[in-house]
Amino acid sequence: MSRTRRSSVARGWRIQHKLLLGVGLTVCIFGLVLAGTLRGLWSYYQTVNGVRAKLVELRSAEQMRSALSRLIGPGSMMRLAEAPDQLIEPLRQAKTRLREYSQQLDELDETRTDPYGAIFEREVAGALDKDLTELESSLGILLAPRLQTTAESSGRDGFIRAAQIVCERLDRDSRDLRDKIHEDLDRRINDSRRNYQVSLWIIVPSSAVGLLLMAGLMRAFYGWIFYPIRDLRDGVSRIGEGNLDVRLTVASGDEMEELACAFNAMMNRLQNLYSSLEKQVAERSRQLVRSERLASVGYLAAGVAHEINNPLASIAFCAEALESRFRQKSSRSPIPEDAEIFGRYLTMIQEEAFRCKNITEKLLAFSRGGEKARERTDLARLVQSVLDSAQHLPVSRGKRMELACDNSAAAGLTAWSSPEEIKQVVLNLVVNGLESMDDGGVLTIRLGVENGMARIAFEDTGCGMDATTLENIFEPFFTRNRTGSGTGLGLTISHRIIQQHGGEIEAGSAGQGMGSRFIIRLPRQAADAARSPDPQSIPGQTFKGPRLAA
Repeated sequence: MSRTRRSSVARGWRIQHKLLLGVGLTVCIFGLVLAGTLRGLWSYYQTVNGVRAKLVELRSAEQMRSALSRLIGPGSMMRLAEAPDQLIEPLRQAKTRLREYSQQLDELDETRTDPYGAIFEREVAGALDKDLTELESSLGILLAPRLQTTAESSGRDGFIRAAQIVCERLDRDSRDLRDKIHEDLDRRINDSRRNYQVSLWIIVPSSAVGLLLMAGLMRAFYGWIFYPIRDLRDGVSRIGEGNLDVRLTVASGDEMEELACAFNAMMNRLQNLYSSLEKQVAERSRQLVRSERLASVGYLAAGVAHEINNPLASIAFCAEALESRFRQKSSRSPIPEDAEIFGRYLTMIQEEAFRCKNITEKLLAFSRGGEKARERTDLARLVQSVLDSAQHLPVSRGKRMELACDNSAAAGLTAWSSPEEIKQVVLNLVVNGLESMDDGGVLTIRLGVENGMARIAFEDTGCGMDATTLENIFEPFFTRNRTGSGTGLGLTISHRIIQQHGGEIEAGSAGQGMGSRFIIRLPRQAADAARSPDPQSIPGQTFKGPRLAA
């Protein structure tokens, strides 16, 4: 038997469904890994983009703070009080840097991908712009001619203190802006680290699960497809080696199992065909041996019959002459005491001599084997005439013979045959059936049609036949006649006659004491008989052989 591999996964699914399952799982695994990878790449892209923007923003903010430091750095208050005109240029540069910083924020907003935006930076930039504008107004007032006099010194001091407050706010806001940018950078880096960890948590488990699923799918596909294919290949190879007992067992519930079932069905038919061929070869071999034996018997009979007939005729003639002379002398003189015994012995010699002559005549007829003229023969009338003749035989006493037809068409059944030869066959079978039965036995002859051929079936309730008798029933000189008077040539000659007619003869029995059955099939048309060659000319094309029949 072939190896059996069972898989409970997806049992009963078709191969296309299993393939769809495998493809679906593979796509899901690939999707998870791809999603984790894309998320990591997107996080990396956002981080790089945000850091780059913040670096640009930080550089612009540092330039702005550098300009502010020249405006509000050490000594700025002294210059504000003594020479405010020296602060005009640093103020202009600071405003320029602030404007550049604001423009930089606008440009970064167009490419910014993070959700935080630059709200705080714009608020600080707005405050710085407001403070610079206020400082510029204070410088303008301080540089006015009317504040240059001593009378206005008290008002001048108030503007200087207000300008100092503005400068302090500028210093504080610039520091806050720088700290905010650094804090934003740190926040972005931390977010990137968290996104990286999340991506790892997606990619690593997905990859591990994917590897496990791929291993499981490979194992499942081996059980679904590769192992059954290998078993089929091994089975075909073993069949090629001559092992016809190979059977495959595939419990996958898909096309592979159907293929294995079809393969097993094919092997069953092939094995039955092979067994049938073996039986036919054995039967043909037996028939060939039988044909050769019959040919040898025919050649032997042709020579022996002529040699035996003359001595038998002399023996019979001498016995008859002795009996005649013995009777003549017995009529003229007293009868001796043993005269009756002599007469009985002489009669027995004559009977046995004529019996031997009968056998030699059958041998000569068997050796000639010539075909007689054939015509359309009414089988019912022929069988009935044989039964009428057999009723007067001593062997038929106390026994009943019946002729039956399977249907109305069989009543007028005809066959293309030689009436004399078929009558001889029917008589042989009738006499054999009668001799095999005890008193009260019934011999039934049925006429019918089978596969386009005329069928005559002989069924008796006699002693039956065993397997050895069935195997050798048509062999020359083989007899199991209960009376001991058989020659063993009747069925052999009958078999040859049926073969020459292109027909078939079968013998069957359910066993000893169960009766016997003989079936004759004859062609109904001349064309059917012409298509059936002489079996002796082509060894192997003979009757189907003895078969058991209930």
